[in-house]
Amino acid sequence: MPPIRSIVVDDEPLARERLRHWLSREPNIVLVAECSQGPEAVEVLRRERPDLVFLDVQMPGLTGVQVLEALADAAPPAVVFVTAHEHFAVNAFEVQAVDYLLKPVSRERFKTALERVAKRLAESRLESIKPEPKIPDRLAVKHNGRIVFVPVADIDWVGSADNYVELHVGSQNYLMRETMTAISQRLPSEHFVRVSRTAIVQIARVRQLEPLFHGEYSIELQSGAKVTLSRSHRDQLPRLGLQG
Repeated sequence: MPPIRSIVVDDEPLARERLRHWLSREPNIVLVAECSQGPEAVEVLRRERPDLVFLDVQMPGLTGVQVLEALADAAPPAVVFVTAHEHFAVNAFEVQAVDYLLKPVSRERFKTALERVAKRLAESRLESIKPEPKIPDRLAVKHNGRIVFVPVADIDWVGSADNYVELHVGSQNYLMRETMTAISQRLPSEHFVRVSRTAIVQIARVRQLEPLFHGEYSIELQSGAKVTLSRSHRDQLPRLGLQG
């Protein structure tokens, strides 16, 4: 596991000194900053994006819980609250803190908290490296009483057809009982782009674009088919090679 980047936030100098000393004895933890007030902590935590923060509950400016609320999604993956007041424990765990240390903190209790932190971070990192679902290189389609396997690379574009989608492959069309949203998730996003509520095109099959009225474009594919890029999908123009 890479070094754990940590920050200590506490308005008591002696409390910060004790945590700093104990953290210096942990070979896999790097202390990147210390803070003594809530607003300062928000700024430093946003800038440093640590893995772990030891956070005092009661501080000038903002409480520890308010610091986390201000950070929202930028909060560190592991938070250990440190306070002299046991009744704050409920608030700490409501914001999914890893642990809660009651002052004066003992060395043994500190080590227990680090073990819990290591477990939380290991689980978080495992989740972040889960492989993406494999995108199929072909789609199975019922056609004339048979199952036909259509190579994804051969699809020119996909259109909506009531409760179905229609795969346009050269001169051949295939119906699938699927929604546009679902089929868009099955097609590789680096090769296909949704250009309207009812159409998805393969980028490499686009021959030319023609401006229409009200910010729309006519897309001509290599097969000769024409599809409209709607105004609501103008943000996809750069993917087709045009700055909109």
